Amino acid sequence: MYAYPYTLEPDDNTFLLQFPDIAIAHTVGWTEAEAIAHAGDGLTTAILAIMEDGGDVPRPSPARGRPTISLSPLDAAKVEIYRAMRAAKVSKAELARRLESHPTQVDRLLDLRHASKLEQIERALNVLGKRIDILISDKAA
Repeated sequence: MYAYPYTLEPDDNTFLLQFPDIAIAHTVGWTEAEAIAHAGDGLTTAILAIMEDGGDVPRPSPARGRPTISLSPLDAAKVEIYRAMRAAKVSKAELARRLESHPTQVDRLLDLRHASKLEQIERALNVLGKRIDILISDKAA
């Protein structure tokens, strides 16, 4: 799971929330609750920027008692498509060719702000030699 630990510290009259694993991912809030409420969007925006720049998306480090913010399962799957593409040196154009689709569809497939269908994610992973497994478990008490 993509659960990134974060730190939360007072910063003048606000609270600064940072993700040690992703230096460009941070947010602020007037209260701790406000900073935490914006953290998911800050994390998503930072990961999207890394992907758009063609960089490596860091995996989350162990929480070790720190609080975490998780990517949605859909976003985590999109990041895994991106990782698989980089590992196989497959461009967006090549993935589009393999999927027999238009390159703009691949752009949307990798866009963490676009609600892709699970079938599209599964198909992209399949042509990259990957599969998606879903695990459902009880919530921690």
